[in-house]
Amino acid sequence: MNEHPFAEFIKILGKGKKGSRPLTQDEAYRAMKMIMADQVEPMQLGAFLMLMRIKEETAEELAGFVAAARESFQPGMPVSQVDLDWSSYAGKRRHLPWFLLTTLLLAENDIRVFMHGAEGHTAGRIYTRNVLKALGIDYATSVTQAAEQLQQHRFSYLSLEHICPKLFDMINLRPLMGLRSPVHTLVRLLNPFNAEHSIQGIFHPSYRQVHQKAALLLNQPHMAVLKGEGGETERNPDMDCLVQSVHDDELSEEHWPALFPRRHVKPAELNPEQLAQLWRGEDNDEFAEATVIGTAAVALKLLGKADSQAQAEALAQRYWAQRDKNKFGSK
Repeated sequence: MNEHPFAEFIKILGKGKKGSRPLTQDEAYRAMKMIMADQVEPMQLGAFLMLMRIKEETAEELAGFVAAARESFQPGMPVSQVDLDWSSYAGKRRHLPWFLLTTLLLAENDIRVFMHGAEGHTAGRIYTRNVLKALGIDYATSVTQAAEQLQQHRFSYLSLEHICPKLFDMINLRPLMGLRSPVHTLVRLLNPFNAEHSIQGIFHPSYRQVHQKAALLLNQPHMAVLKGEGGETERNPDMDCLVQSVHDDELSEEHWPALFPRRHVKPAELNPEQLAQLWRGEDNDEFAEATVIGTAAVALKLLGKADSQAQAEALAQRYWAQRDKNKFGSK
């Protein structure tokens, strides 16, 4: 019996401590091309994903995976102008997804934000698509509808399910495997509408540099990655925040200081209705407000709307102070 073509990649990863090695960017690209084309047996896919999980992805592997995944859906994507690509895949467990108000604040100020994510793959978490209902916002169910929403409202959320069903199925293997896989990492870098600016949140600090270098290999013009609260793209105002970026083929990093001298106690329960209440000014939650404004400042600096942290934070404060508080009316 002839060896299956995909066995090449499993052997590279699985030859033991002395014989195994990371995939090159080209090997990672070819492996993901086969996966996207359904040229891999289920047993092989499981073995491959778990071998990758044990050793963790390199920047070269991540870049190869993303390039192949993008090719599987890119021809069908409509042309649309997006200012900022925002990934939302982790879900929130300790705090509400206040970053969602950040994206809506940016959209209110003529910045087009496209958000993509997946939901339900990890139990006990609140996902963006579900929280949108509390704000009365419709999420898109196709790339065409997402483009229309961006044109009309300057914000759209589209699930990975409608961008790349194959990746969506793979990310939902988590309950079966018991572990995350490289898919949870690569989807953050998809940038489906080719926005010049993209921002990502990670949970494990070591992945910050991997995302940064992968973005460089993928020729992303402007990208920022931070250790976000719960793994989402959200600055935690109680902690110092290191943002690692790519700007025109140059790597850089910037330290944003904590906004409070001591940490806040996490809430006893999470009620998505609080997002609308905070926006309307009915809820005086200093942690939540600082999260929204602080995250907006990082995004504004990435977008080139400000030359310094102080300018970015002042601009974010002004956006928040001048927001339309009637936008999300009482239910």
